Amino acid sequence: MNQCLIFSGSASRKLSEKIAAYLGKTLGQIEISRFSDGEISVQIKENVRGKDVFVVQSTCPPVNENLMELLVMLDAFRRASPRRVTAVLPYYGYARQDRKDKPRVPITAKLVANLLVAAGADRLLTMDLHAPQIQGFFDIPVDHLFAAPVIVNYFRSRNFRRPVVVAPDVGSVKMARAFAKHLGASLAIVDKRRDAPDKVDVMHVIGEVDGAEAIIIDDLISTGGTMTEAAKILLANGAREVYGSCTHAVLSGQARKVLGASPLKEVIITDTIPQTDLPACMKILSVANLLGEAIKCIHLETSVSSLFL
Repeated sequence: MNQCLIFSGSASRKLSEKIAAYLGKTLGQIEISRFSDGEISVQIKENVRGKDVFVVQSTCPPVNENLMELLVMLDAFRRASPRRVTAVLPYYGYARQDRKDKPRVPITAKLVANLLVAAGADRLLTMDLHAPQIQGFFDIPVDHLFAAPVIVNYFRSRNFRRPVVVAPDVGSVKMARAFAKHLGASLAIVDKRRDAPDKVDVMHVIGEVDGAEAIIIDDLISTGGTMTEAAKILLANGAREVYGSCTHAVLSGQARKVLGASPLKEVIITDTIPQTDLPACMKILSVANLLGEAIKCIHLETSVSSLFL
């Protein structure tokens, strides 16, 4: 692993330090600063010629600032002649804009893919893409990890009497089914309909949740409205307790306040996005070891599939 170097952007410093510690390494030296007009300046402070470089940066809020910083870092590394540059995006921003669902709109997830490759990425390592088909937007290798092993192990340790995994909408059914299989739990679906983009109307529950510990599974939480409304109707249908879980806690707007006031017993998130001032109900699990093991496999040219459930 001597030829493997790990560098961090401003958005993922703590997670990067954990990844480096797992691999028995220290983070590479890089100076990231801003000019007086806000332009980003990057200087790599050590020799990377012929090395296997991994650049860790979540494109989380402020999305555009963190994305641009990542692009500038990739360009700096490309011009320093490493053997390979892998962009490690624990959270891939703009992933929800993956298709044309209305006339005359962009497919921004594809644009971001193009930018990453143009900036100098030879490979991508990411986690729980909002739409798995985004992997097809890249003409470079993509390693797509899932936080499921970390989250499933946590819920297994709770020894629930009668767990039921709940998909908060139809789009989450495949993910929820996989969680249910590994937890030995049954599956339920919340029928969700939106009358307006920022308003969620939950209609009814498909499946039996009476007397059960319901675990709502989603890939990300943005405003918290979907999970809160799902929790309310699950309790109304007889669920004993309701837990929430997601990989990426975007937590935009009043999400922290909404979740803190919700009937959710606990909300499990990961550290793909750095967090501050979380309500008491929220618990962070780290995916650093999972990402670290993936980086090790990529560097040593071994299979990454062993990291999946």
